[in-house]
Amino acid sequence: MWWLANPQDLHRIEDRVSTLYVEKCHIDRDDNAVVLVTRERTVRVPAAFVASLLIGPGTRITSGAVRLLADSGTAVCWVGDRAVRMYAAGLGPSRGAGLLLRQAYLVTRTKERLGVARRMYGKRFPDEDVSQATMQQLRGREGARVKKVYRQHAERTGVAWSGRAYKPGEPYAAGDDINRLLSAGHTCLYGICHAAVVGIGASPALGFVHTGGATSFVLDIADLYKAEYTIPLAFDLAAAGRTEERDIRTVFRDRVADGKLMARIVRDIKDLLLGEGTDIDDQDELHLWDEVNDRVPGGVNWAIDMVDSWDDVSFLGITGPDIDDHRPPL
Repeated sequence: MWWLANPQDLHRIEDRVSTLYVEKCHIDRDDNAVVLVTRERTVRVPAAFVASLLIGPGTRITSGAVRLLADSGTAVCWVGDRAVRMYAAGLGPSRGAGLLLRQAYLVTRTKERLGVARRMYGKRFPDEDVSQATMQQLRGREGARVKKVYRQHAERTGVAWSGRAYKPGEPYAAGDDINRLLSAGHTCLYGICHAAVVGIGASPALGFVHTGGATSFVLDIADLYKAEYTIPLAFDLAAAGRTEERDIRTVFRDRVADGKLMARIVRDIKDLLLGEGTDIDDQDELHLWDEVNDRVPGGVNWAIDMVDSWDDVSFLGITGPDIDDHRPPL
């Protein structure tokens, strides 16, 4: 049978940071390896070496493979062609919550949240000191920078540019050809960023600059790369007369097919949340929160000591607040 070809092992790119994209294949399980089967060959991938498995079009996966990935703490993301769109994601229970807890800590404290926002803008302004800038100043600088980027590419390509036109919820209903290309390209970039965020166990909703939406953090991260990827690509395609959504989707897909952007996104997210060169233990620790000791072991029956201390006159009662007794008349 065609799926019994000679196996070929894949080695990890980075410890628990690598992402693996697959399409047009059958995904199964063999012991502790995920088996990727095509008509040409069978590839065995040690499940514990992969941080995120991105499942593209034309792929089927068995429950055994999903169970192995979940046990290994590997995220499974169902994505579009070359991961340019994000449809759904699943995360195994054995992944720790350290990165998510760190993100929640930072986003709920004004000083720390502003610090992360400054680091985000610092990645876009490498030659400027934004260490003391307020959010209002950062937004002003970013707005001026983006306008300058649009103007430069319009002059470079000769494409007429009158400003960004975008209708929330209907990104293709407003604006001219270049604006529709920008909206389509940004959507592709959001898909890759979304897959990276959920793939490493962060929350797509807990944004630092954007807020209030289910993908606020995705928008934060995507803004780091628009000036380098989607904006120049949209102007190039508009100048060439290629103005359909599919045009920018396919070209963008081919441009990021080498996986370097995904690895960069993962690295940038960890740098922003943890600090450069810092990693975090991703093991599932199964603890219970305690207001005195911060945490205590889970899987322990903490009622045993109390029950052993009960005597014959001890009792357990549950009370609620007093309420007025308004009984209906008989």
